[in-house]
Amino acid sequence: MRAMPLPTIRTAVTVPTLPLTPRPTTFEQLAALPDELVDVATGAALIARDAYGRIDVDRLLARFDDLAAPLAVRDLASLSPEDQADAVSDYLYGTLDFRGNEADYYDPRNSLLPDVLDRKLGIPITLALVYCEVARRVGVRARGVSFPGHFLVRVDARDREDAPVAVNPFFGGRRLDDAGLKRLLQRAAPSQSYSAEEHLAPASARTMLVRMLINLKWVHATRGDFARALLALDRIISLTPDSAPALRERGLLAARLGAVEAARADLSRLLELVPQAPDANNIRERLEELRGKRSVLN
Repeated sequence: MRAMPLPTIRTAVTVPTLPLTPRPTTFEQLAALPDELVDVATGAALIARDAYGRIDVDRLLARFDDLAAPLAVRDLASLSPEDQADAVSDYLYGTLDFRGNEADYYDPRNSLLPDVLDRKLGIPITLALVYCEVARRVGVRARGVSFPGHFLVRVDARDREDAPVAVNPFFGGRRLDDAGLKRLLQRAAPSQSYSAEEHLAPASARTMLVRMLINLKWVHATRGDFARALLALDRIISLTPDSAPALRERGLLAARLGAVEAARADLSRLLELVPQAPDANNIRERLEELRGKRSVLN
């Protein structure tokens, strides 16, 4: 397919050059791209399409240009990472009033990009996405961090990787020092020792999308909406086709919903990948049960 230009930026915002590749129109197309071409904002828009049907992805993503425009007149790129982080946080949380949804953390709308932008409410990972998308449009190098239990943002100088500034996107974009990061880690993973190199490593777009989908899957499953939970698992496996935990979970959920053929395929693939899995015997027994059943779902 001949490459097409990306949509025209509607505001005078500085955005780093992206590869001239056609924007994926389906989640499957996005998931099949090489890691370096997977765009997390596009993926988030396509995830929202699962909930809301037809969504104009270009128009939705252009909203980040509009959000960033007032900051573009300021020379944030010349500031220190600390001052850059404070400027972006003051704008998003002070001027625009984005905030973490503490009152209803498990509302599925907190994980859906159009709702996050409309309501200015989200969870750490979706607010991190907003933060990073606005920041990069104004010359600030901000990236998501898959910190245990609580997604964060790191802001770096253009030419350095060894002195990240950690930002908590859920609580007003506050900066976190080493002591704050250690306390956060202690609550989420008390057996781990804090290491900036390990715990503040930038998350790839694929990792961010998987974590967003895991949140959505969990929310839907706990609400008894197993069909939507299954769709979230479909998206996770599109991104990580050889994920044994995702294949196990989707296979067992598909069996529960009566999708026997799909369940057999996932559980068989799981045993191919990890024949010595701790629960391999249980999976084989489940497969044996499924062989005598017919699908009730198409």
